Amino acid sequence: MSSVPLTKHGAQLLKDELHHLKTKERQAVIKAIAEARAHGDLSENADYDAAKERQGFVEGRIADLEGKLGAAQIIDPATLDADGRVVFASTVDLEDLESGDKVTYQIVGTDEADIKLSKVSVTSPIARALIGKTAGDVVGVQAPSGIREYEILEVRYV
Repeated sequence: MSSVPLTKHGAQLLKDELHHLKTKERQAVIKAIAEARAHGDLSENADYDAAKERQGFVEGRIADLEGKLGAAQIIDPATLDADGRVVFASTVDLEDLESGDKVTYQIVGTDEADIKLSKVSVTSPIARALIGKTAGDVVGVQAPSGIREYEILEVRYV
């Protein structure tokens, strides 16, 4: 697996989820399997099947998180010095040139992306268009309704 870029905050969220899965979820699944086994015949035991399926999900997610954290390249935006260029973990203030609407996005890893929190994945079309640009640049982003143009108002590393 190649390196997985994560912000410092995103890495902490993954570590917290991993800790929860290992300490709480794994124990709950083990208990559910033990209870289902106590009910007797496993061949027609829906509780047992559901608990085993949940166990598979939990163990798979644990393996996934451990892999991502093991390959993580953790980037603290506060320590970035990119000479005003848009880079991974930077926060960008934009103005939609057609509507005049102003938006702010932080460019983050795929696991931390959440548009409701104004965090866009580094692999998203808007992030790919912004990477390497500076304040004052105009970028075109392919949207379902066609190309949208944004002016970069400010690039911050917070």
